[in-house]
Amino acid sequence: MADVTLLINGLQVTVPQGSTILDAARQLGVFIPTLCHDPELTSVGSCRMCVVDVKGARSLVISCATAAAEGMVVETESPAVMEARKTIIELLLANHPMDCLTCGKNGDCRLQDYAYMYGVKDGGVFQGAVHQYPLEENNPFITRDMNKCILCGKCIRACAEIQGNNVVDFTYRGFNTKVAPAMDTALDESSCVFCGNCVAVCPTGALQEKALRAKARSWEVKKVNTTCPYCGTGCSFDLNVKDGKVVGVTSCDGDVNGRALCIKGRFGFGFIHHQDRLTTPLIKKNGQFVEAGWDEALSLVAEKLGSLRDNSGPDSIGILSSARCTNEENYLLSKFARAVIGTNNIDHCARL
Repeated sequence: MADVTLLINGLQVTVPQGSTILDAARQLGVFIPTLCHDPELTSVGSCRMCVVDVKGARSLVISCATAAAEGMVVETESPAVMEARKTIIELLLANHPMDCLTCGKNGDCRLQDYAYMYGVKDGGVFQGAVHQYPLEENNPFITRDMNKCILCGKCIRACAEIQGNNVVDFTYRGFNTKVAPAMDTALDESSCVFCGNCVAVCPTGALQEKALRAKARSWEVKKVNTTCPYCGTGCSFDLNVKDGKVVGVTSCDGDVNGRALCIKGRFGFGFIHHQDRLTTPLIKKNGQFVEAGWDEALSLVAEKLGSLRDNSGPDSIGILSSARCTNEENYLLSKFARAVIGTNNIDHCARL
């Protein structure tokens, strides 16, 4: 495929044919704001925040869905572009509740960031009307506040293109347009599997992780990148840690999964600090389980397994692994069974 060369803000860049103006700008490190665009989703160009000035074009063009062309000359911050972006923010804020101080997305909201960036305090000359939809919290994982929805459609595309469920879509028309499941039911009454991928792409406070937002603000957490332990796929995510405790999980740009996670990976972290979780080895003494150190516990296991192997043979021992472990853990357990114990009696269960 041929390459095309264009100028963006006087800087020359060469990109593969079929790349968008936004792709080319990002390759140069030139910032262009977006609300509806996401690199993992199809581009629909609905929010118009990414408009740029292209020499010779009759009007401003959307950079996220316009292909870069040979010899194109682009300005990303011309007076016309800046005025258009400011107007778009004003239009959005005219219909948006201004409760940033109590919003769980405060400090992590794309709309808030752009309002600050372009100096917009309210709807300006536009007189809008804020919806009064009830807050939807009748499920254990996601809080939906459709009053804060800007109709970017990212949650719809994430549900359809990443998860393949097509649970939500635009409903009603005009000012009454909202994102909802079929028949405008609640999420827990729909076919939603609560993967939370819609939450990961939402640019405002319309969709929030219920547990995380109740425990910490965005600036209070330290994000620790790690690998999900629930299966062998190897998805990456960020543990959100506050005061030494995991309070939530958020998406990152994982090599395996992108930002997609399943319900277990995103919301199944409650066991970490659960009061019933065993954090210290237990060994039986005089018929009772008592706490022991790791060295003592592992030495006892090695002694018992070694004695059983020597007295009854390696095949007297069977090892059960789990499909919910990582590939590396299962590989090590397989090597332990065959190379250390000397048996092929190893299996796994996918239903644990």
